[in-house]
Amino acid sequence: MTGVAEWIEALSALTSADVPRFVNENSGLPGPRANLPLVDAVAAVADGAVISALIDDGSEFATMCAAAALAARADDPAHESSARTLAADDRWRVREGVAIGLQHLGDRALESTVAIARRWAEDGDPLVQRAAVAALCEPRLLQTSEAAVAAIDVCRTATERLAALPVDQRKGPAARTLRQTLGYGWSVAIAADPMPGLAAFRALDASHPDIAWIVAENSRKKRLSRLL
Repeated sequence: MTGVAEWIEALSALTSADVPRFVNENSGLPGPRANLPLVDAVAAVADGAVISALIDDGSEFATMCAAAALAARADDPAHESSARTLAADDRWRVREGVAIGLQHLGDRALESTVAIARRWAEDGDPLVQRAAVAALCEPRLLQTSEAAVAAIDVCRTATERLAALPVDQRKGPAARTLRQTLGYGWSVAIAADPMPGLAAFRALDASHPDIAWIVAENSRKKRLSRLL
């Protein structure tokens, strides 16, 4: 099976108790890439019982699937709270599951993903801020000027928060992860609506070392370099 629809069909034949074993057996791990179509399928169809079973399993891939399913339903405040916790998980695949799920939410209720991203960009944890940037800086979600401007605002807020951290915290793994995401997120947001995006990008304080790195990384991206 390779497509999301096929994975959805397979999942529909399982009990909630059987799903963790199934996703772990079909995770593609260990290996270079996890089975993202399966993550998408779980995000699309998992109910509360399946999500609980995946969380209880505790493996990285099962938790990634649960994170995607929770974030895809984060227009429910309880699910948003759980997704926010997983956005700060030590495991990068779990964090990525949250971003994937918020993008699924954006496909059906973009205003909800925008509102969550704006809130999370103000969070005190750089990993939660990173989830906001990664979720919203997705080309398929930025088809309107309003969405693109929201992505620019989220990037600007997260960049300002990163720059304001004490030096020792900026050298920590959470801040580095946020910086790496900002290293491409700006270019995605700008490409979606260049005029306001370029204005915000050019207003960044490139004398700050982390901001200078973010500016340089984005400027190398073809989608942005052709606009500069």
